[in-house]
Amino acid sequence: MSAAVSDQITQPTFVATVRLVAEREITTRLRSKAFRWMFGLLLLAAAAATVLPNLVGGADPVSVAVVGTSPVDLDTMKDSDGAAYFDVRDRSVDRPAAEQLLRDGDVDAVLVFGDDSLTVLGLRDPPTRAVQAFSAAPKVELVDPTGHDPAVAYFVTIAFGVLFFLAASLFGTQIAQSVVEEKATRIVEILLSTVPARALLTGKVLGNSALAIAQIVGVAAVALLGLALTGDAISVGDLSAPILWFVVFFAFGFVMVAALFAATASLVSRSEDIGSATSPVTMLIMIPYVLSFVAHDNVLLTRVLAWLPFSAPISMPSLVFSGDAHWWEPLGSLALLVVTTVAVIAVGERVYRNSLLRTGGKIPLRDAVRDAVAGR
Repeated sequence: MSAAVSDQITQPTFVATVRLVAEREITTRLRSKAFRWMFGLLLLAAAAATVLPNLVGGADPVSVAVVGTSPVDLDTMKDSDGAAYFDVRDRSVDRPAAEQLLRDGDVDAVLVFGDDSLTVLGLRDPPTRAVQAFSAAPKVELVDPTGHDPAVAYFVTIAFGVLFFLAASLFGTQIAQSVVEEKATRIVEILLSTVPARALLTGKVLGNSALAIAQIVGVAAVALLGLALTGDAISVGDLSAPILWFVVFFAFGFVMVAALFAATASLVSRSEDIGSATSPVTMLIMIPYVLSFVAHDNVLLTRVLAWLPFSAPISMPSLVFSGDAHWWEPLGSLALLVVTTVAVIAVGERVYRNSLLRTGGKIPLRDAVRDAVAGR
C-alpha cells in the first residue's frame, strides 16, 4: 500500500475532525451536573414565568376614572367572593382627560355614563373585570387597539435579554476556560499535532452553540406550552413569531460571541487572566443587555439596537412582539448579523491560531487583531 493511500485512509477530513471536537465538547458539558441543574432551572423559570402571571390575581379592583354621573355606587359593587370591582381614582372628568389618564397608565379603564347608557373604555384590551361588574354588558371601545400592554412588553424584553445574556456569558466562559486549560497544560500542543487549529476552534464553537441553542429551544417550547394551557395576558399567537425570530437571531449571535470568547481566551495562559482577557467581549454583550431594558418603551432606540449585531438578538424579537417592526426589518437585521458573524469568525480564527502556542504573558489584544487582519 502506497504512502499516499495510507495517508488518505488515516487522515480524517476537516468535517470529521470538527465533528469529533464538537462531540467531545457536548459530551463534556452533558456530564456536568452544573449544566444539567442550570438547564432544569431555566425550564422551571420558563414555566413559572408564563404560567404564574396568568394564574395569580384576577380579583383585584379595577382602577377607573368616571365620566358623567354613575347611577350606582361604584365603591360598594362587589363580586360573589366579596371582592370590590372598582377603585375609583377620578370622578366626573371629561372624556379627553379620562382617555389621557388611560394612556398614561393611571387607570385601567374609564366608565362613560350617558343619560341611559354606559360605555367602558379600555386601552388595548377589553377591561374584562370592569365589564363583568354590570349585569347587562355595556358597549366596549378600545382607545388603542394595536400593540401590547407596556408591562407585558417589558416582561418579554426581560425574558429575551436574560436568556441571551445568560447563555452567552455562561457558555462563553466555559469555552474560554476550556481554551486556557488546554493551553496551560500544553494539551493543545498535542491536539495541534493532529487537529488543525481551525477545526479545533470550529468544533468548540459548534459544540457549545448546539447545546446553547438546544437550551433556548427547550425553554421556548416550555414557555409556549405554558401559554397554550393558561395563556390570557400573553397568547401563544402573540409570542410565536417573536420566539421564532429570537431562536434564529440567537443562533448566529451566539456563534459570533463564542468565537470571540475563544479568540480572546487564547491570548492568555493562566486561568486567573481569563476575566481580563474576555472583558471586552463581556462588555459587548452587557451594554446591549442593559440598553434593551432602557429602550423597551422607546421605539426609536429599540429600532436602532435591533440593527446592531450584538443587541439584535434581544431588541429585534422585542420589536416584532410590539408590532413596531416592518416586515423587512428582521430579514435585513439578520443579514447584517450573519455578515458580521462571518467577519468575526474569520478574524477570531486567525487570532486563535496565532496565539495558541504563544505562552508566557498576556498577548495584547490590539497586536493580536492587527496580526490577524494583516494575515500573519
